[in-house]
Amino acid sequence: MYEIYKIMKSKFDTRLAHLPPDILALVAQVDELRGRWVQGADLDRQALTRLRKSVLVTSSGASTRIEGSELSDEDVEKLMRGLSLKRFRDRDTQEVRGYYELLTNVFDSYPSIPFSEGTIKFFHRELLKYGEKDTLHRGEYKKKENRVEMVNAVGESVGVLFETTPAYLTSKEMLELVEWTQTALLERKIHPLIIIGNFIVEFLSIHPFEDGNGRLSRVLTNLLLLQQGYVYMPYVSHEKIIEDNKAEYYLALRQSQKTFRQGTGDATPWMRFFLNALMNQSRLAIDLLAHAQTKSLLSPQQEAVLARIRGAIEIAPGEIVRATGIPRPTVNQALQKLLRLKMIERIGSGRSTRYKKT
Repeated sequence: MYEIYKIMKSKFDTRLAHLPPDILALVAQVDELRGRWVQGADLDRQALTRLRKSVLVTSSGASTRIEGSELSDEDVEKLMRGLSLKRFRDRDTQEVRGYYELLTNVFDSYPSIPFSEGTIKFFHRELLKYGEKDTLHRGEYKKKENRVEMVNAVGESVGVLFETTPAYLTSKEMLELVEWTQTALLERKIHPLIIIGNFIVEFLSIHPFEDGNGRLSRVLTNLLLLQQGYVYMPYVSHEKIIEDNKAEYYLALRQSQKTFRQGTGDATPWMRFFLNALMNQSRLAIDLLAHAQTKSLLSPQQEAVLARIRGAIEIAPGEIVRATGIPRPTVNQALQKLLRLKMIERIGSGRSTRYKKT
């Protein structure tokens, strides 16, 4: 085992040690946004439940459309409500149902799900459990060669992106990748976002299963990010961001994975795409948080104080009292809450204290 680990460390750690500074800057930006979510997220449980249901539909539709499905979000919602969709291929409905149910399980149970080869194979079985053509290979590493192709809107191949790991090497490479990821996440010598990004690009380069690798990679992305504290994953769809940037997604994969086959191993193009996608997702989460806070976290008096501050360049507490008619103690309480939620900024101190919008 020690010799295997030494090989893994040379293969992965050395490659990641030479990422350019802009990658680390992206990591810092994503973490800053995550911190803002954690500090401010005290949202109404019913609102979060409704939002999560919406994201499950959006993510399931987007992830399967990336692979050629034709189901819209409205179609997915109807399907999960038990309505018949006769005009679509059975394959589309089977895939989206499997994705929806597996992602629901991840959102519900991620703290107790171990990250292991066993889990990856179990997820694959669950993902394809409704596929009539998948009975012989689901949950098992590939036994024949496959390759990554880009598909158009009607599910037709428009070209081979890259060749994948040969079937006879798949078990060995998956063992190395999963053990490296487990160890790296425990040791925390490398930032978790870099570790997760590397796992995903390597997983897709290996392409360990006969079918379902792309969808499975996105489920695993949700699992790993949730387990590392990026807890807004169920409320903003990662899959939708990938779908909206599908061409760039495939290009980044191809650019990095070609270097893996050449022996140079440059993960930079993929890491740049992956982290930018996470930053977009994080910003959407913060926008969502700000909207939800304004609508459901603030009392009418607090909303009035916020509105008065937003209507001025700078304003003192006494001016807010006179403009709104709200008692000074209530204004002070509102100011403290708005500061905590990072909706406003304090300028000065003591009697000269003033406030402005962030």
